Amino acid sequence: MLGRDPVYLDHAATTPLRPEAIDAVTEALRLVGNPASIHSIGQDAKRRLEEAREQIGATLGADGIEVVFTGTGTEAVNLALKGLYWRRRAETGARRIVVPAGEHHATIDSVDWLVAAEGAEVVEVPLDAVGRVRVDALAEVLAGDAASVALVTMLWANNEVGTIQPVREVAELCARAGVPLHVDAVAAYGHLPIDLRALRRETSAPPGAGLVALSVSAHKIGGPVGIGALVLDRSTRIEPLLHGGGQQRRIRSGTQDVAAAVGFAAAALAAQASREVENERMSRLRDRLVAGVAASVPSAVLSGDAEAAGRLPGTAHFAFPGCEGDSLLFLLDAAGVAVSTGSACQAGVPEPSHVLLAMGRTEAEARGALRVTLGWSSTEADVDAFLGALPAAVERAARAGMASRVTSFDR
Repeated sequence: MLGRDPVYLDHAATTPLRPEAIDAVTEALRLVGNPASIHSIGQDAKRRLEEAREQIGATLGADGIEVVFTGTGTEAVNLALKGLYWRRRAETGARRIVVPAGEHHATIDSVDWLVAAEGAEVVEVPLDAVGRVRVDALAEVLAGDAASVALVTMLWANNEVGTIQPVREVAELCARAGVPLHVDAVAAYGHLPIDLRALRRETSAPPGAGLVALSVSAHKIGGPVGIGALVLDRSTRIEPLLHGGGQQRRIRSGTQDVAAAVGFAAAALAAQASREVENERMSRLRDRLVAGVAASVPSAVLSGDAEAAGRLPGTAHFAFPGCEGDSLLFLLDAAGVAVSTGSACQAGVPEPSHVLLAMGRTEAEARGALRVTLGWSSTEADVDAFLGALPAAVERAARAGMASRVTSFDR
């Protein structure tokens, strides 16, 4: 779009670096020293690293030692699921992994690998019509044979439709059953209050059971790309994915990125300090966007929990009947507006959103999904630009119709 900067409304994918994080990373990049070295330069780097770890832990209700830095949120999820599974299988023989439908692919693909390579068994828990985990179904699974369950994993908030999950209820069920719970909090971090210590206390979680692990990522809260964390309760033991120098409680060996950690901490503190004000501001923008879509495209169907308290403040997810989500994405992109689609595209063949299918939507609705997500830098002008470009994009996408899912390989 000539004469206008692109409008960015895909903050759930990644959000711009916060000024505090840029300043922190820039300053830290000038430092020299491996934090594992014992000389004074190395120890200064270690001090900065550990201060960052403590600061991030404080925003998650955890001690610094419980924060294990990883390269990404995906790595944190892999470490949690595989590490917990291997340890529980070795100690108890448990092989079942309980997973809600509609999880992020970091979880889906990790669990699929554990099934194929490690003999794990999956128990899928259904979602309700707004994308929330059916706690009654999970309770039934745990009541049946909790001893055979290696772990339970779930999202804190659905990364696609924004529905907030009943983490406390699930954590309490897992604590009573003596089963460890991992929560992927990547989408929720920075938007919702997260307190590992308080949740463990409130649910009377015994050592190694209940909520024991949280996955988070820096770039979703305005920190640098390339660093995440697994917050692991100190009572919990897992098998590591990486072996080497024994850094980070021997859970994740390797030289640690001090500059990234410092930038992560700066973003975490900034996000926490402004969370309530920013949530209120983003909720107003989101509600205005949702109302604008309803007025200009009445056929659009809002996905997820319609109640403000039940969804992330910056997430608006829609299904546009008769339109391919990919077509809408490309048409909006051509108009200078960046959003994301709820569909996954493999080998050029549009696939329906697995989240919407898990919510009971039709395949046509699941293929016409569009996710619009706001962040700390979003403005009213961004919302106006999206609403201005949407009707024409929907009209053109509807004329194009639904793409054929038959390829030359199927003939």
